Amino acid sequence: MNILVTGGSGFLGGHIARRLHALGHQVTALGRRSHPDLSPGIDFIKADLGDREAVISACRGRDAVFHAGALTGIWGPRDVFHRTNVEGTDHVIAGCLEHGAGQLIYTSSPSVVYDRRDLENGNESLPYARRFLCDYPRTKAMAERRVLAANGRGGLQTLVLRPHLIWGPGDPHLVPRIIERARQGKLVRVGEGVNRVDIIYIDNAVEGHVQALEVLKQPDNRVAGQVYFLSDGEPVVLWDWINALLKAVDVPPVTRSISYQNGKRLGAVLEAVHRMFGLAGEPRMTRFLASQLATSHYFDISKARRELNYRPVVEPQEGLRRLVQWWKARPIKSFD
Repeated sequence: MNILVTGGSGFLGGHIARRLHALGHQVTALGRRSHPDLSPGIDFIKADLGDREAVISACRGRDAVFHAGALTGIWGPRDVFHRTNVEGTDHVIAGCLEHGAGQLIYTSSPSVVYDRRDLENGNESLPYARRFLCDYPRTKAMAERRVLAANGRGGLQTLVLRPHLIWGPGDPHLVPRIIERARQGKLVRVGEGVNRVDIIYIDNAVEGHVQALEVLKQPDNRVAGQVYFLSDGEPVVLWDWINALLKAVDVPPVTRSISYQNGKRLGAVLEAVHRMFGLAGEPRMTRFLASQLATSHYFDISKARRELNYRPVVEPQEGLRRLVQWWKARPIKSFD
């Protein structure tokens, strides 16, 4: 197949592009970085998702599109999040429809249903959150709705995947920030430390995307227009997992803690200070971050197992071994 992968210069998108290429597909990656680390033979288009003409043009001649590109993070200008995540998705959909792509697989996030309270073994029947604490989940929910509404238009079949907290070697965000902040003594446990969360190793996230295409391209499939949670298959106790990771890379464990209520209060204060004074960067704590660190959020992936034939291909312990090996061999630099 001739496949376009947006977010191709990012962590997940780059891995999806390389895997599809290894499977024999003709792959083009679209991304913002000039020199992404992609395999020889993968074409690359440097473009911003907000550039409607460039995105629509990139969809020309494609049989399928993986839309993994997005602006992530817990802080930033609302209009930038909207331009990238919502308008960018509109541009991808328009490109698929204009150029006759058959399948569109959208990478969303479980945060679209996260409503600031424990979510334990939730499934795809959960409604969207009533109120969002930051613009990332808000705009991802808006984009997800658009992708689902496009299913069946002009012969286009769409499908939404919700992988949760992707980790592994090469991760530029989640794990490096945890380790660096812990090393600097800036990581503080929020809540009682017993909350369980889903995580997903990068190879497992890629497997879920590849399997989704395999099923979606089959005639008379029953997965078009559907949403699926993806994870490693078993939630982890978040703070136990963090401390096990820190121990493996020779960083002292997190011992300081604050209550969930105080975490939320601190987040609200720091958000207000950043807005009032226009401070650069993101606050050390936000209400959304406090809630993510203190509550349980894990999901039932039986629908993905049953309908997409999804199976995690890397066990958590093996994933941790690979991650630690990568971390210890990486060039020294700050990820904070």
